[in-house]
Amino acid sequence: MKILVAHNTYQHRGGEDTVVDAEIALLRSRGHEVREYRQHNDAIKQMSPAAAAVSAIWSTQTERDAAAIAREFRPDIIHVHNTFPLISPSLYWAADRMGIPLVQTLHNFRLLCPQAIFLRDGKICEDCIGKLPWRAVTRKCYRESAVQSAVVTGMLATHRALGTYQQRITRYIALNEFARAKYVEGGLPADRIRIKPNFVASAGAPEEGERHGGLYVGRLSGEKGLDVLAAAVQGARLEGIEVIGGGPLEPLAKAAFGDGYLGYRSLDEIMARMRGASFMVLPSICYENSPRTIVEAFASGLPVIASRLGALVEIVRDGVTGLLFDPGSPDDLAAKMRWAARHPDEMRRMGRNARTEYETRYTPDRNYDMLLGIYEDAISSTRNQPHAA
Repeated sequence: MKILVAHNTYQHRGGEDTVVDAEIALLRSRGHEVREYRQHNDAIKQMSPAAAAVSAIWSTQTERDAAAIAREFRPDIIHVHNTFPLISPSLYWAADRMGIPLVQTLHNFRLLCPQAIFLRDGKICEDCIGKLPWRAVTRKCYRESAVQSAVVTGMLATHRALGTYQQRITRYIALNEFARAKYVEGGLPADRIRIKPNFVASAGAPEEGERHGGLYVGRLSGEKGLDVLAAAVQGARLEGIEVIGGGPLEPLAKAAFGDGYLGYRSLDEIMARMRGASFMVLPSICYENSPRTIVEAFASGLPVIASRLGALVEIVRDGVTGLLFDPGSPDDLAAKMRWAARHPDEMRRMGRNARTEYETRYTPDRNYDMLLGIYEDAISSTRNQPHAA
């Protein structure tokens, strides 16, 4: 199969970029020919604000590029990840005109919420689901800018009116049932959405042995709940918690965790620390979609203590592969971490369950079968279908 993968790379590399690279490597390892069409957000610096806004809504450059690649490469399918802001939804129309099936992975909630994570003033906000998100402009939801929020809202309004999201995308990939339900509630066609989680490669089952302490891995920012973790650790005087990552709350991490704040570390070191920790903490106060860190933890036989919120309730089974606590509650998080420290045998049992969960749902082999099935479904549904003029 010949696959064209399209992705607008973020200025600060994150989990979504890593997922894209991993899927491309997986497809190539199975003998498929993959061509990449990438734009990078750094290019915005060379554009006027007006040009960047127009490109976010409809990029004529993308149309030309897609047509040229299609003539030369002749892909069987186009797999799109992020189109905002430089690729734009014009790619969907270009693919439809050429009769090429297109699959879109829904890594976040951008099509429903200009901010993409349903969070406002530190609390879940679903005001824009199923509605024109004009409130995002008045509230400056995207990057605390009314102008930039208006660009995102304009993009969503334009393509909802054109029927782009309902008609020009052959299949969507949601990362879990919670995300799928939110997108259906927001107006996407339920019959076009398939579920496929993220995956990670594993060198093999971790060795049984003593495990100690807790681990946080991720961006140091408010929506990730780092301040909740810091308050839990300081209030309960918990020890043995290590924090890996960077971001705007780095000063808080240094003050709260001292020598336990490790900054950025390589993936190899992160995985090694996961294999030696007793639990990982994921205290997000926003709707997480499918954090790779959870899959990495499960692959390492590491149970997860996570917020009882959104998809995390679906991914982390309370008492089976980890523990759930009340989102935003330092007291409940501290109680769960104290329980974990006092019940090492139970945490090891959950860790074994987590590894089984990984082997059942999150391996490269399992993910490849699911992805190829979605591609074949999209290709089959496109045959003999009418296309855009």
